[in-house]
Amino acid sequence: MFNNMRHMHIAQGILLCLPLLVQLGAHGAESEERLVRMLFDERGYNPMTRPSRWLGDVTRVNFSLTISQLISLTEKEEAMKTNVWLGQSWFDHRLAWDSKLFGGQSIIRAPAEAVWKPDIVLFNNKDGQYDVALFTKVLISSNGQVDWLPPAIFKSGCAIDVIQFPFDRQNCSMNFGSWTYDSQEVDVRLVVDRATMDDFKPSGEWDILDSPGRRVVTGNQVRVIFDFIIQRKPLFYIINLIIPCILTSSLSILVFYLPSDCGEKIGLNMAVLLAMTVFLLLIADIIPSTSLAVPLIGKYLIFTMIFVTMTTVATTMVLNVHHRTASTHEMPGWIRFVFIDVLPGILRMEKEEEEATPSEKLQNGAPYFSSDQVIDSAGSDAPREDRGSSRRLGPEIGKAVKNLKTIADFFKSTDEDSEVNDEWQFVAQVIDKLCLYLFLAVCVLVTVGLFFQPMFLSG
Repeated sequence: MFNNMRHMHIAQGILLCLPLLVQLGAHGAESEERLVRMLFDERGYNPMTRPSRWLGDVTRVNFSLTISQLISLTEKEEAMKTNVWLGQSWFDHRLAWDSKLFGGQSIIRAPAEAVWKPDIVLFNNKDGQYDVALFTKVLISSNGQVDWLPPAIFKSGCAIDVIQFPFDRQNCSMNFGSWTYDSQEVDVRLVVDRATMDDFKPSGEWDILDSPGRRVVTGNQVRVIFDFIIQRKPLFYIINLIIPCILTSSLSILVFYLPSDCGEKIGLNMAVLLAMTVFLLLIADIIPSTSLAVPLIGKYLIFTMIFVTMTTVATTMVLNVHHRTASTHEMPGWIRFVFIDVLPGILRMEKEEEEATPSEKLQNGAPYFSSDQVIDSAGSDAPREDRGSSRRLGPEIGKAVKNLKTIADFFKSTDEDSEVNDEWQFVAQVIDKLCLYLFLAVCVLVTVGLFFQPMFLSG
């Protein structure tokens, strides 16, 4: 019962205080309404005139930039799109009041169109959007200070340096200043020496390394410039462009590993050259159309195309040597010395030992008789009564022996030609292996020199 009575007393107290609270709230709203009416109506405030007490008085504007998002950097258009907040603060003596006379009201909010503004715009815009995106309300303090923080989405110009693409860093600036007032009327000052990134949303393609701000005075013009030092995240291009390009270019080296009789050496080179052309066209669609510099990936593609062309020339020479015969080409002594005696030992190549031909076996394993020896032996060993028949058979045996000698000489000549042909094919194999090592070394050195050095520097 005691608790019930206590709750009833509390409820009665609240009911008694409620009219007082309502009256205080109404009095506060009435005070703010009287204040607004006094500032903008009774004083005859004109938002078209600059807040200055005297003719030569300079209005100082404190300016700051807060970047919330780096939306994109379009290399082809050389434009950076950002989502920013423009912090502006100045004193307007016409908007000052004594807060004690208005129930302690020290801050009011007013539409931006109702007060004077320093018309600060982005000078280096790319789409004609100079001003802010939304005219938010301003905060007016009792001492006459006006604070305005409007949001804006700007598309500013940015000169793209494509030399180290895709491991590049860019310096994109945003140039702010008053459109109609000079330094004798409006003096724009920096609040902090860099753009604020407290509410920055990270980008999937770029990292902002630094964003210093500077105040530049040229004649009677004041500019506030923020330099955004941004670095590209190259993972996307490494996975989708650089690695496929390196793997495709390395295929051109395998042409020296293919046997010359397969007939696909030139075809492989042509396929690689066509793939490099496609990659070059993809790069041309990404980077800006400039003749000031060649991008890193473009240099590698040009090198690869030259490299594939050289491998095609070398492959053509190898095929020419491979199909040479004894009847069409005589092997010079220096070729035999260099490509048969010297280079195979350096390249650890051994010429296969061929089995003896039938003619060699015949010459090595059986005595050789001339036709005269056959006739004489037949005439001396035969009985007297058979010499007449032997003399009759002698010319036939001699003719047969001559035919056998002709056949043996033919096989001997064929064996010699076959040996020369094998030597030409062996020379072609030596050239293939030599080119394999040379082109592999060149490809590795150029790839490491072009890509890994900028990758380490950017890291």
